[in-house]
Amino acid sequence: MISELKNIQTIRAASRLMVRELGFMNQNLATTDYPPSAVHSMLEVDAHGSMTAAQLVQILGLEKSSVSRMLAKLVKAGELEETPSAEDARTKLLSLTGKGRETVRNINTYADERVAAALGKLDPFTQDTVSQGLSSYASALKASRENGEGIVRNSVNIVTGYHPGMIGRITEMHGSYYAREHHFGSFFERKVAAGLVDFSDRLDKPCNQIWLAMVNDRVVGSVAIDGEDLGNNEAHLRWFILDDGCRGSGVGRKLIAEAMKFCDEQKFTSVQLWTFNKLKAARRLYESFGFELSKEWEGDQWGSTITEQQFTRKSR
Repeated sequence: MISELKNIQTIRAASRLMVRELGFMNQNLATTDYPPSAVHSMLEVDAHGSMTAAQLVQILGLEKSSVSRMLAKLVKAGELEETPSAEDARTKLLSLTGKGRETVRNINTYADERVAAALGKLDPFTQDTVSQGLSSYASALKASRENGEGIVRNSVNIVTGYHPGMIGRITEMHGSYYAREHHFGSFFERKVAAGLVDFSDRLDKPCNQIWLAMVNDRVVGSVAIDGEDLGNNEAHLRWFILDDGCRGSGVGRKLIAEAMKFCDEQKFTSVQLWTFNKLKAARRLYESFGFELSKEWEGDQWGSTITEQQFTRKSR
């Protein structure tokens, strides 16, 4: 709850700052003589080619009377024109005039320059994060206003095999999560990285495979099956991790399902995994796929003394 409250406060503060910095507190916006609602209306009309006042009311989320007055002023100013709809003469379509198209070009030039200048202050990775995060957050706000059900998520693709940057990204996710939640240190992170380097050199073997959950070409989850290191035709499930934003989304279940399907196809006699007793959500997921606790002991293979566990899934 503390983390959720912190996110709420951070987002609200950032939203207020954006409103001020983008000029929405002013009476006019983007080098025009028009208020934000009028500027947004012209941008929407430009994006759609033509549209009705009713459609604008729905998009802008404003009162019908307010939109009608604002559109009347834009028509009078020569920015918009009204024409009867070919399907229903009683319905009027709004479209940009020549003057309106020039106004929109100026608005877009001004806005593009502002965004480009801001992005120029950020590194490329953060630029992508901002782009993806703002898009998702805006969609979630819209869904909330429209009382939409479910959770707005970016499309997640599950891919196999080596992907550039995956060793560093999987190590990063492990290091960040386990340091924050369980106080693991550099010993653990080094061990993850070294294991991934060794495993990546063996991915050409048919008994080895890795699955990556990808969002916009960014790794947000992983799991691997190492069919070599245990011997005796046993598979080793390794490096199961999810980005913070993916937990509870079902992505983890998809990754494990793919890995178990692979193990069944390869006809391993069993699948083994090593974990520890604090990862309760992961344990429930493992058990739902037929894993059973086979051994428990006090150990320090991850750099600190914890109650380690071994889970086993027998062949199907």
